[in-house]
Amino acid sequence: MSCPENITSLKGIGEKTARLFNRLGIYDTGELLSYYPRSYETFEPPVKLANAPTEKTVTLELFLLGDFKWKKVNNRSIGTGLCSDGENKVSITYFNAPYLKKKLCAGSAYLFRGKLKPEGSKYRMDQPKLYTREEYREVCGRMLPCYGLTAGLTNKAVMKAAEKALERFSEEEYLPEEIIREYGLVSRLHAISQVHFPKDYESLLSARRRLVFDEFFLFLLAVRKMKEYNEKLSTGYPMVETAWTGRFLEALPYRLTGAQQRVWKEIETDLVSGKCMNRLVQGDVGSGKTILAFLALLLTVSNGYQGALMAPTEILAAQHFEQLAMLTNRYQLPFKPVLLTGSLGTAAKREVCRKVESGEANVVIGTHALIQEKVNYSKLALVITDEQHRFGVRQREILSEKGGRANVLVMSATPIPRTLAIILYGDMHLSVVEELPAGRIPIKNCVVGTSYRKKAYEFIANEVAKGNQAYVICPMVEADENSDSSLENVTDYGEKLKEQLPKSVHVEILHGKMKAADKKRIMEAFAAGDIHVLVSTTVIEVGINVPNATVMMIENAERFGLAQLHQLRGRIGRGKEQSYCIFLNASDREQSMDRLKILNKSNDGFYIAEEDLKLRGPGDLFGIRQSGEMEFKIADIYQDAEILKKISVTVDRILMEDAQLTEERHASLYRYLNENAGKFIDFRTI
Repeated sequence: MSCPENITSLKGIGEKTARLFNRLGIYDTGELLSYYPRSYETFEPPVKLANAPTEKTVTLELFLLGDFKWKKVNNRSIGTGLCSDGENKVSITYFNAPYLKKKLCAGSAYLFRGKLKPEGSKYRMDQPKLYTREEYREVCGRMLPCYGLTAGLTNKAVMKAAEKALERFSEEEYLPEEIIREYGLVSRLHAISQVHFPKDYESLLSARRRLVFDEFFLFLLAVRKMKEYNEKLSTGYPMVETAWTGRFLEALPYRLTGAQQRVWKEIETDLVSGKCMNRLVQGDVGSGKTILAFLALLLTVSNGYQGALMAPTEILAAQHFEQLAMLTNRYQLPFKPVLLTGSLGTAAKREVCRKVESGEANVVIGTHALIQEKVNYSKLALVITDEQHRFGVRQREILSEKGGRANVLVMSATPIPRTLAIILYGDMHLSVVEELPAGRIPIKNCVVGTSYRKKAYEFIANEVAKGNQAYVICPMVEADENSDSSLENVTDYGEKLKEQLPKSVHVEILHGKMKAADKKRIMEAFAAGDIHVLVSTTVIEVGINVPNATVMMIENAERFGLAQLHQLRGRIGRGKEQSYCIFLNASDREQSMDRLKILNKSNDGFYIAEEDLKLRGPGDLFGIRQSGEMEFKIADIYQDAEILKKISVTVDRILMEDAQLTEERHASLYRYLNENAGKFIDFRTI
């Protein structure tokens, strides 16, 4: 296998450009080649306006009838011009594209590529890509990759870098020949080449199939070996039942639901069994998983040990810390919690680490900072990870190792169908909290087209006037050169909403590219009610509890998985007021509307996940992906459910026949796993 080289080893990438790649998590050529395109653009010959389909991407050869007119509106530069193909006319509009002022000249001909939209008896095209005849001739008939970008980095730059990296790439085939034949797989070398630069659609399908196979196969091998390893382990921290948990439950102003009581008994039994607990608790948003995590921590610290709770975001970690601190004070609990996140200053971090190592702190709540090498624990007996699908198998393993045979409890609100959960969490025992606490007012849902948007704004304004708050979710942070013009982005949408809503309504934006301190400031202001409407990406999917928020409007809802839409919806309906979720469907496909209507029928996440599984198929290559699900880069557990089930059987068969992979036919596989032990699992240690 060719060893990955620093990204700067590629021609044309200096330190400045390398920093842009680094923002995308790309530091070497291996990471570059596994940074797969998010979509592909197929270039067809230009068409006449009379023959061009509306609401679909087309290329038109047009000439300008006059000079473009440019004006400034709320700090946005807007350029408009009228073009013709000799028979019909179309209005062209550009936003924030001052570089085109000198390029677009009256009487000149250009190729404009974008979505054609009807406007009465006329047509318009917003933000089309501009090509000369020579530029378009070069790409015509090809499938070109479209990558996720960051400001300052162009799609062309990523394409060139991928081409250079492919020239150096070579890799030994690690799969046994019998599996390659059984699944009809192409080589990894061919797959990686074709996923970036496919010869045609069929080549892309076969490339994707191989890469999906690799992700599932290697993941499930790691899961199976971890299960085998975990089942042999006795915990180094024996526990007994204490009076603390019973007294705490009696003092609470509410009773646990039947499902919570059952799952707490399963957790408690694990912790006092003498064996290492390795349990997943699945429960819908709002089902009360957090109190179960706190009960497990209470049993742990009352036995004289430490517990750690790792959350995927600083916002969620801080929320857990504040909630635990409040309960500690109110009920005089024996917790001594500390918060450890990446944004802590050096001195503060050092002090927290000192308390953790000395045992002065018995509960540590934080983000990935908890698994950094410099964090040493005194008696770490329990590790809890919240929203497990945000952490890889290896990350979970690292944290549990820090405790030296610590118990592991995983909490997830992602409603994965049970058939898939058993496969994906094969190293864990599964508990389901399928009951919601009494007194919750069901959320009212509606699925509508974009023509409803104006009414939705009026509805939001009315809710704010009543003293409530709202979320608006967009699929993108900002528009880039690969953006579909029909996709709404947070940056532009925030400005648009400020114009549409009354001046008294305070609108702010939030997205994952912001600095942690800015995200925290905005979320605290929203939680305090100082911000009325928050325009955000799915960064709010986990860990934000604002009971005063009663409206969620999701733009381009057709671009999200149903399970993810359900999780987003779970951010509202947490207070005493009636809550409403508005799903805006920008697609004219009947299938999209039918999918979204499932959310109208039910607020049950597990029902929705099962329905999503039925609707998704292998032909949905560029369709909806669940955000961050299990951290797979190209595989999707819904779309690829059938091959996942088949691979699960194959992995079981291989390990039954050759548990340590020592036979000659598995030599390449054994070598590959151990060369990549940090990514998967080291077979030499198990």
